[in-house]
Amino acid sequence: MAASTPIRSRLDRFFSITERGSSIGNELRGGLVTFVAMAYIVVLNPIILSGGVDIEGTQLGFTQLAAVTSLVAGVMTILFGLVARLPFAFAAGLGINSFLAVTVVGEVTWAEAMGLVLINGLVIVLLAATGLRRAIFTAVPQQLKVAISVGIGVFIAFIGLVNAGFVRATGLGSPPVDLGIDGSVATVPTLVFVIALLVTGVLVARRVRGALLIGIVASTILAIVAEAVFQVGASNGGENAAGWNLNVPVLPTQVVSLPDLSLLGQVSFGSFERIGALAALMLVFTLVFTNFFDAMGTFTGLSKEAGLADAKGEFPRLRSALVVEGIGAVAGGAASASSNTVFVESGAGVGEGARTGLANLVTGALFLVALFFTPLTQMVPSEVASAALVVVGAMMIAQIRDVDWSDFSVSLPVFLTVIVMPLTYSIANGIGAGFVSWVVLRALSGKAREVKPLLWVVAAGFVLYFARGPVETLIGM
Repeated sequence: MAASTPIRSRLDRFFSITERGSSIGNELRGGLVTFVAMAYIVVLNPIILSGGVDIEGTQLGFTQLAAVTSLVAGVMTILFGLVARLPFAFAAGLGINSFLAVTVVGEVTWAEAMGLVLINGLVIVLLAATGLRRAIFTAVPQQLKVAISVGIGVFIAFIGLVNAGFVRATGLGSPPVDLGIDGSVATVPTLVFVIALLVTGVLVARRVRGALLIGIVASTILAIVAEAVFQVGASNGGENAAGWNLNVPVLPTQVVSLPDLSLLGQVSFGSFERIGALAALMLVFTLVFTNFFDAMGTFTGLSKEAGLADAKGEFPRLRSALVVEGIGAVAGGAASASSNTVFVESGAGVGEGARTGLANLVTGALFLVALFFTPLTQMVPSEVASAALVVVGAMMIAQIRDVDWSDFSVSLPVFLTVIVMPLTYSIANGIGAGFVSWVVLRALSGKAREVKPLLWVVAAGFVLYFARGPVETLIGM
């Protein structure tokens, strides 16, 4: 026991555990909960990327993608924990991977697409290293920072509801979404989600230590039993509407598997020659804007939820955090895993009490272990992890009390920021809607002097970002 005391003391000093009101136990639990909430990315990212066929007819292999997804997530999460010392985990960013698979590889090869991702990361690192990224971060008004936090809360709750099948697309013009299937919670997986949500909610309300982790473990056991009894099976991309969304909760027949890392280094910068410099730069611009503001919004929301943000919304080691986040995009491109960025699901670990980078060491180590134990990571169904996301979303939405609703030049941009995120499935879109409306409303209501010059520049950039479709068409012409 005595031998472990110096180690605990050094950990405490390095990560400021006691200073931030946490404990090693909280950090270990928080890191584990974050991993469980994020583990689906090891399956989902390969599903998205392997579905894209590039201009030469090439597809990336699912097994190889699963390996590099785990590897980069593990390495970047640990790096961020050691450098930024914050409990925000990294993985392949949703949104960018879809953009690559659906849009970018229709014009270039997969290697060239990952080259664009790598360039995007280098641009972000440069912006962070020169201080411009921090300047933009600090130029955002506090009311918009609150809106971003609340919007992310609504967004991750909506992600949870959709992933659990509690909310589904109808395929109709109106209503576009509905409760369950035909307005009914009619499937075993969705019922497990509801039970998991209520059980976890009760535990949180009663302030039970480890509430999220207990809820996840108990609900996973329930899911395994339910699958054994009802033989629901997988959804298979919607063919089986009553099936589990991603992972079928069964005891694995195989525990250990060797990773295939053959995608490492499969990068090319030939896109500038293939489609021309202007078209390639437009793709990079889109990647940078999405990466930049998705991460900024997530940092804002998580740091405020963790109680680490000051009155201006800034948090410890901000510059280091912004630089490392850019490196995540570089690493993701170099490994063909897509851009890696801070994940909103880290809020699950924050909700469990994580406040320092020690939690990241746990999460990152588990991602690296998942390289060899992929079957075990697939035991937890997304319906169970989704319940934790909804609970965390509810926690984050409470910050809406800090909004000044008496000033409509504030309340409309805040409302747009919050509502656009979930409805467009994009943090960047929500931030853009908030920035543009904030600048216009404040300027035309006699408060133009209160708008910082840098905010005008960013708002103009978002106008171009929103109009990128017509701009790309003009470039193509």
